[in-house]
Amino acid sequence: MTATAPLATGAVGSDVRRIEGLDKVSGRARYAAEFPLAELAYGAVVQSTIVRGSIADIDIDAVLAMPGVVGVLTHDNAPRLHEVDDATLLVLQDDRVHYRGQVVALVVADSIEAARAAADALDVTYEAEPHDVAFAPEVEPDPGEVDEALAAAPVTIDATYTTPAEHNNPMEPHATTAQWSDDRLTVYDSNQGATPVKRTLAALFGVEPNTVRVLAEHVGGGFGAKGTPRPNVVLAAMAARAFDRPVRLVFTRQQQFALVGYRTPTAQRVRLGADDSGRLLALDHVAHTQTSTLMDYDEMATAYSRVMYAAPTLRTEDEVTTLDVPTPRWMRAPGEAPGSFALESAMDELAEACGVDPIELRVRNDAEVRPGDGAAFSSRSLVECLREGAERFGWVGRDPRPGAVRDGRWLIGTGTASAMYGANASPTTASVTVGLDGRFTVRIAAADIGTGARTALTQVAADALGVPMDRVEVRIGDSDSGPAMIAGGSMGMASWSWAIVNVCRQLGPSPMPGESATASTRDIIRARREGPTVARHSFGAQFAEVGVDLDTGEVRVRQLLGVFGIGRVVNPRTVRSQLIGGMTMGLSMALLEEAYMDPRFGDYANHDLAGYHIATHADVPAIEVSWVDERDDDLGPLGAKGVGEIGIVGTAAAIANAVWHATGIRQRHLPIRPDRVLQG
Repeated sequence: MTATAPLATGAVGSDVRRIEGLDKVSGRARYAAEFPLAELAYGAVVQSTIVRGSIADIDIDAVLAMPGVVGVLTHDNAPRLHEVDDATLLVLQDDRVHYRGQVVALVVADSIEAARAAADALDVTYEAEPHDVAFAPEVEPDPGEVDEALAAAPVTIDATYTTPAEHNNPMEPHATTAQWSDDRLTVYDSNQGATPVKRTLAALFGVEPNTVRVLAEHVGGGFGAKGTPRPNVVLAAMAARAFDRPVRLVFTRQQQFALVGYRTPTAQRVRLGADDSGRLLALDHVAHTQTSTLMDYDEMATAYSRVMYAAPTLRTEDEVTTLDVPTPRWMRAPGEAPGSFALESAMDELAEACGVDPIELRVRNDAEVRPGDGAAFSSRSLVECLREGAERFGWVGRDPRPGAVRDGRWLIGTGTASAMYGANASPTTASVTVGLDGRFTVRIAAADIGTGARTALTQVAADALGVPMDRVEVRIGDSDSGPAMIAGGSMGMASWSWAIVNVCRQLGPSPMPGESATASTRDIIRARREGPTVARHSFGAQFAEVGVDLDTGEVRVRQLLGVFGIGRVVNPRTVRSQLIGGMTMGLSMALLEEAYMDPRFGDYANHDLAGYHIATHADVPAIEVSWVDERDDDLGPLGAKGVGEIGIVGTAAAIANAVWHATGIRQRHLPIRPDRVLQG
């Protein structure tokens, strides 16, 4: 059962600055590619220039003669790997090419300059085969009970919404420094969790897990792309073993686009049926996404519709098309981010058709239990978020007519959307030791990817121990600390804090110097999973004000407001930062982000930050975030939920709905480019 005894008050809930902030701005904080090791070599990958086919020949002799080159790994000489579930990690194991940009060789040299020069010079000959990279699905739902409900509904909406491929671009690219010593592998790796990296490397190389150590003390962003191992860590470990010296591998910005995952494009058809007052009678959501020939990945964009609104008849369907493309993977709020754009846009269209205020429509369709399976919610503050947001945003008195408000040459519009993301906890281990000086050291294999997790966990530990924060040191990012949940799925804080609270309480009120304790939440969470199904989610409401220039089609977001129900807030400063970051990413999704697939070459043509546009300071307006008073003890003794992803959910829909309010032109396809505004 969940421990419900209150924590000592003081640190939790306080606006605390990041503990490691000075180390980061002064350069003392070391990232994966910054650890000095003797005899360090550098790797550079060679990527395929065909989309599908096989490697006919790789001429390595000329490259081996180049200055500084240590060696070249290809499918002919690379160490053999054991099978794992993730086929994208089985690099250099055969001659097949599955997508353009696949790793076909790794050059290792004494300097990064020599490695890259040699990689550029490596001559690879291919036997190309016809390829298919075109994502053009027909979004047609299968007939069923929902069709009868829709046919009988007085008001219906039937629309298709699309989102493009979007790419993760964390500030720190994927990077690894690997070293073998006496059959023990140590990797300094940029990841969102050391535990899955440790387990996967052990499986791939056929060694015992206790001979692998993964260190990730500081990580410069992730957004889901570092949630599980990527080829960089495997290649670095392979090279370090093959050449018997430490090897460092850092993907270039361009290589990130093919090798670490991206958000799949989606085509989603949403059909809504409602009575004249706007109460839903039927909801049908069909989503098409893509995956690769290497590995199945399902974005599950319809998951959002299985949670949000009460509809007596509900059907969702996710269909996946296999193409000769890189494998899509997690990207901040996978499923919910694109799914919310479709459903929340359709709900706005329904509000217009029924003549009902968009907020009132959502309130009328609030769900008492989860529509998909009837599970009770552990907490649900959606209506409270909508009401509070409407008051803060000045929604009352809004003229519902599109195009009714002008500011010079700009048409002004406002829009809203709901937000939801899952909230859960996963088994995690933590330990604590009392030093001779009376200070406490807490060890946990958590990851701080820029979220402030290290600081928040120090606050949690201090209150659980009943001591000031300056008597606690939390050490993170080391797989030797025991298994732990990754910084992903909005489960990090709930998972880690649960383990820390439990282990700190094991010490008792007056621990002696040298005393230590270790605790795991595995059995607690396993027992909870075997109990009644509970719907655990965070909710929120997004509001946007935009200006649209109909002469140029330019859209400028003037104001964003998000109000969220996210459980107990550990650190308002870091929580606010996470929510603002998510909403900024949602603005970027709405107006800018789009990867262009060139079907002739089977590649995303704009695979760099010059051609792939993301929001910058000039694009980001005044953003305000707030949260309602909520605590969810079902998620552990802290009562907190994750906040990393819910900020992006619903933002794009709120902006699209605001553009309609400004212009009367529906935007069903992202991003909202000027040409789409002008063409209608």
